[in-house]
Formats: sequence, structure tokens, C-alpha cells
Amino acid sequence: MSKQISLSRYLVEQQRVDGLIPAQLRLLLEVVARACKRISYSVNKGELGDVMGSAGSENVQGEVQKKLDIIANEVLIDANEWGGHLAAMASEEMEGIYVVPNRYPQGEYLLMFDPLDGSSNIDVNVSIGTIFSVFKKPEGHPGVTEQDFLQPGNQQVAAGYCVYGPQTTLVLTVGDGVAMFTLDRELGSFVLTRDNVRIPEDTKEFAINMSNMRHWDAPVKRYIDECLAGTQGPRGKDFNMRWIASMVADVHRILSRGGIFMYPWDQREPNKPGKLRLLYEANPMGWLVEQAGGAATNGRQRILDIQPTKLHERVAVVLGSKNEVERVTAYHNEQS
Repeated sequence: MSKQISLSRYLVEQQRVDGLIPAQLRLLLEVVARACKRISYSVNKGELGDVMGSAGSENVQGEVQKKLDIIANEVLIDANEWGGHLAAMASEEMEGIYVVPNRYPQGEYLLMFDPLDGSSNIDVNVSIGTIFSVFKKPEGHPGVTEQDFLQPGNQQVAAGYCVYGPQTTLVLTVGDGVAMFTLDRELGSFVLTRDNVRIPEDTKEFAINMSNMRHWDAPVKRYIDECLAGTQGPRGKDFNMRWIASMVADVHRILSRGGIFMYPWDQREPNKPGKLRLLYEANPMGWLVEQAGGAATNGRQRILDIQPTKLHERVAVVLGSKNEVERVTAYHNEQS
């Protein structure tokens, strides 16, 4: 790219030229990006920064926390609590919401995040990331409550993730397509490297944890069996499987070259609708994928149309190349 465009300049143009985002939202996204830079530096230090291994505690989900889980969560809170543009935050790592101290006139926005997705991969140096989602605070009452966060994903005003891998890449949508920014460590800023990202409608790659095959519901088994049958099966083509066990990394691959990602309901925990979190993972990733021309469902309905009922609600996820997602969804609906 002959002319480098920084994230800040990109957001200013979205605000001034296209009128897509107000000034407060632009400032909020810049703060989130700075927090992601700080997290990236901590991740890159690895053993040198005493950030590896378990913290010896559990989060609200009952999952063992890594040191970097806690560091990333604190970085995002510290970075965002000083501005007047944010009213409150919610994190996958915290039981309740975090109301921003009222040092300034109350902000208009709510920020939700998974501070470090894929943290089981930290100690083996595999790509991990931060996922975030922004909503407008509902009007009509003072203060902030947990209920304010329970909005369907189609009400998001911004969403994105930052993947910490061979490069640190920030992926963002404000409702006008998807853009990718790479962290230039010499400049210390994110630089636009891909704009108007598009996901091919068809694919020959699927991502799913095959070790859970015996627990899957019939529609998922049917779809994967057809993929595995290759050219001799009903699909008439060979498929490759890719599975990183880091949603950020798997979704980033899909945004880069297509594919389908599935984390379906299974029989191990039949009373839970899925494993991934609706507010912190499925909604932002679902919107990014849709903005790039893909699709995202829970196997039966569009993820962004699901009305949340609690802060840490779980959901099944099928997202990626549109034609493949529609096929899996059709198989589920045939069973209903």
C-alpha cells in the first residue's frame, strides 16, 4: 500500500467524511486500540515478562485463569475508565458489569469484551486475541444496569478483535464493511492493510473440534460426514480441516480466505445451548463475518437476532462462508 493510513486517520475519515461514527465512538475505539497495543506487548514478552502460566484462580465461568487473562482484563478496564465516552463495561472474566466512575458527564456507550480469547494457547505460543463489542446505552433512565447490556447483536455500533500472532492485527467494523490494521512497531500505530474484506461464499475448509464428534447432534454429523466423504460423496469435492482452538485465530483465517467455523451444541452439557458466549464472542464475530459477506447462525437462527437474557449467556456458533453456513442451518431446520 503506497500511502499508509493510520487507524486514527481512518476513524477520523469515517467520522468527518462518511458520517458513520460520532466523535465519542471514534475516541472509544482509539482507546480500545491502545489497550490492545499494550496487551500485544505483554503477550510478546512471554517468559521474559513473567506473564506465562496459571494465575491460580477461576473466572466467573469456572475456568482457570491465566496470568495474561487477568493482565489483559485490567489493561482494558484501566484504559477505558478515564474517558467520558464510556458508561460501563462487561467482561467475560468478570461476574457483573463495571460502571465507569462518573468523573465526566456520563458516556453514551457500553463496551463488552473477551480480554484474551484462546488463552489455553498462551504457553505454546499460538495466536490468541482480544474480542470487543460496542453498543449504545439505552436512553430514558439514569445510571447503568446489567439489563442495558442485554441487547441483540443487531444493535451493535462497532465490533472487532485484535489477533496477537506473527503480526498484531486489529480487525474492525462500524457497520460499513470490515477493515484490517497491522501494528507497525516502529511507528507504534496501527496501519490500514486491508479494506472492504470479503469472505468467499463457497469454501473447501471447515474448522471444528473433531474430538467431540461422538457428542454432536445429527445435523452436524451429517454435514461433517459429507465433507469427509470428499469427491466420492454428495458434495463432490475434497475438504480440508483446520482447527486452532482460538476463535480469534480461526475467524481471522476465515476472513482472510474463507471457510466455516463451528462450535455446536453437543450432548456433553445438554442443558447449555452452546459453549461460546453470546455477548463477548458470538455477537461481535457474527457481525464482522456478516459485514464481510458471510453468515452467522446458532444452527437455526441468525445470531445477531438472538435476544440475550443474561450477561454470560452461551450459544452455539456456525459462521463463515455464506453457502456453507446456510447448508448447516438448513440441516438443523430440517430436523426441527
